[in-house]
Amino acid sequence: MSVVFSNPLVNQKPDPKILLVKLSSLGDVLHNLPIVWDLRARLPGAQIDWVVEDGYVHLLEPLLSREGAKGIDHIIPFGLRRWKKNLLQSSTWKEFFAFKDQLQKSTYDALIETQGLLKSALVCSLAKKSLNAIIAGLANATEFSGYEPIARSFYNQSVQVPLQCHAVDRSRWVMCSAFDWPLIERTTQPQFYPHHYLEQLAASSSHSICALKMPYVLCFHSTAREAKRWLNENWVLLGNKLADQGYQVVLPWGNLAEKAVSETIAKHIPGSLVPEAFSIEDAFSVMAGAALTVGVDTGLTHLAAVLGKPTVEIYCDSPRWKTEGYWSEKIRNVGDIQKSPSVAEVIAATAELLP
Repeated sequence: MSVVFSNPLVNQKPDPKILLVKLSSLGDVLHNLPIVWDLRARLPGAQIDWVVEDGYVHLLEPLLSREGAKGIDHIIPFGLRRWKKNLLQSSTWKEFFAFKDQLQKSTYDALIETQGLLKSALVCSLAKKSLNAIIAGLANATEFSGYEPIARSFYNQSVQVPLQCHAVDRSRWVMCSAFDWPLIERTTQPQFYPHHYLEQLAASSSHSICALKMPYVLCFHSTAREAKRWLNENWVLLGNKLADQGYQVVLPWGNLAEKAVSETIAKHIPGSLVPEAFSIEDAFSVMAGAALTVGVDTGLTHLAAVLGKPTVEIYCDSPRWKTEGYWSEKIRNVGDIQKSPSVAEVIAATAELLP
């Protein structure tokens, strides 16, 4: 870790105001969740706010502070993805200035920016800060991660992290440096969602999806980068094995191209289902009812893992060390960068998790 510049104001305040800046994407936001609970454990009275792209607000809503359960105090939605498409419209600028006003309602003592991108650093620059506020962010890129060195110019504390650093651990490095705390080791299990929320989720129903039959297995074959996909024929072989065991194979999709792939795979798996499109918010209840989730290295697979559901994560062209689920006995990680797992490996992993 880089040299820590101790901040007397933050360290002496029992209830500092803290701003977390992690805008996107789905998996990155999920892997940043544990620092909320790390902060709460040490600073129970702190105000903790989070700026996030408005498309991912649903991921944070279960963490909002409620009576008897402190989590995030305020979620501040950021609409950059939408704004960029409509820069000349007056409504875009009204939304931007409304965002800025919301961001400046509090005077922050610590800003923790764990993305290392210019857009995130600019959010930090817009926030209102106390006189000696710490603005902590990444001093370097980790391998296979996006990083923009110009972001460092917006921090007063840059944190050097290992080149191979799990996404959860990376956020914890930056947070610990900001408060001059010892580094939280991986042996300290990360918490993602409140326990009471997970219990409620386990009791929820996912019957709102038409033609969904119990028991079912979710198969997330789609990902933003083609090289990270597992071959269609592999999904067919896996799907037939699951169907033979009495499970309905469900093949979700996010756009029309992905829907076409789901339909192609489903044609070769008896009883399989290509559902209607569902939102991130819907995904929580759908995963809650699944016997198992199997998916490539993508945000929805990681969502199943952080919810503590039985999950097989398939790595084909991304490093397993970067995002693998290591916090639950219900997770199996197979494959690695340029080492796509065989069908037999994935079937063996599913056999360990299915009843």
